[in-house]
Amino acid sequence: MSPNGSDRSPRRPMRRKLLQAMTAGLVLVTATGCTYKDFPRLGMPTPVTEEAPRILSLWQGSWAAALATGVLVWGLILWSVVFHRRSRTKVEVPPQTRYNMPIEALYTVVPLIIVSVLFYFTARDETKLLSLDKKPDLTVNVVGYQWSWGFNYIENVPGVTGDAKTDKNLDAIPDRFKTDFPANAGGVYEAGTPSERNPQTHNPGPTLWLPKGKTVRFVLTSRDVIHSFWVVPFLMKQDVIPGHTNSFQVTPNREGTYLGKCAELCGVDHSRMLFNVKVVSPERYEAHLKQLAAEGQTGYIPAGIEQTGHEKNRETNNL
Repeated sequence: MSPNGSDRSPRRPMRRKLLQAMTAGLVLVTATGCTYKDFPRLGMPTPVTEEAPRILSLWQGSWAAALATGVLVWGLILWSVVFHRRSRTKVEVPPQTRYNMPIEALYTVVPLIIVSVLFYFTARDETKLLSLDKKPDLTVNVVGYQWSWGFNYIENVPGVTGDAKTDKNLDAIPDRFKTDFPANAGGVYEAGTPSERNPQTHNPGPTLWLPKGKTVRFVLTSRDVIHSFWVVPFLMKQDVIPGHTNSFQVTPNREGTYLGKCAELCGVDHSRMLFNVKVVSPERYEAHLKQLAAEGQTGYIPAGIEQTGHEKNRETNNL
C-alpha cells in the first residue's frame, strides 16, 4: 500500500516485464552474425553487378517505409495503453467514438498512399532491370532441367563452326532474341549434373563463367518444368518457364566465385539444382571458351520446349 492508501503494486510487474522485453530485443538485435558493415544492407549480400545496387536501394527503402509504419503504429498502441488505461480514469467503460469521418478517412488514405509509393518505385526499378535496350557484349542461354543446369555460350569461338541463329537446338528461343546473336556463332556449352563440383570451392553444381565488366544477356529456357535462375549476389532472379522465354542482363563488376540455385520448387530433387558463377577477366573467359572447344563441347545443347502458339501470338500482338 502507498502512503495515500492506493495499491500500486500491479505496476511493478508490468515495468519489470517491459524491461525484460526491451533487454531481450536488444540481445536479439546485437547477437546476430552481422557486422556493422553488413547492417546497412539489411541481410542482403554484397552486390557484384552494376545493376544490383538498384535492387539493394529498393530493399532498403522498403525496410525504411516498414520501420516508419511500425514506429507509428506501435507508438499509437503504446500511447493508448499508457494514457487511456483504466487506473487513470477509474471509469469502467471509457467514452466510445463512432463514425469519426476524419479518422476513418485517414486510416483509409494513408495505406493507399504507402502502397502507391511502393508500387511506383517497384515498377520503375523493375522496368529498368528488365530492359533489353542495351546491346549485350555476350549472350548465355541458361537451360534448366531436372536436376541441373546447362549453359550455351553463344559466342564466336576460334575453330568452332555453326550459326546460333539457325541451330535446331536453339529453336525454343524466339527470333526476337536472336537478333542480337553474333553472326556465325558456333558456340560452346556446359551441361551440368548434380554430382559436379567447382574445382576451387568444391561447391556442388556446374560453373558458369562470365567476364568482368561485360554486359551479359541471359536467355532462360526450360526442358521440363518451371525453374528459377538465381545468382545470390546478383540480387536478381527470374523464372525459367517451359514454352516461354525470359531474359535479363547484368554487368558483373567484381571477380570471384558465387553461389547460384533454383529458387522455384521444381520437384523431388529441387535442392540439388545448384550451380556456381565464376567472374573472371575477359582474357580468362576467352581462354575458358577455347578450353571447352578443345574438350569437344562445341555447338549447343537443346534449349528446351518451344514456345506455345498462345505465347507466340501474345508476343506478336505486343510488337
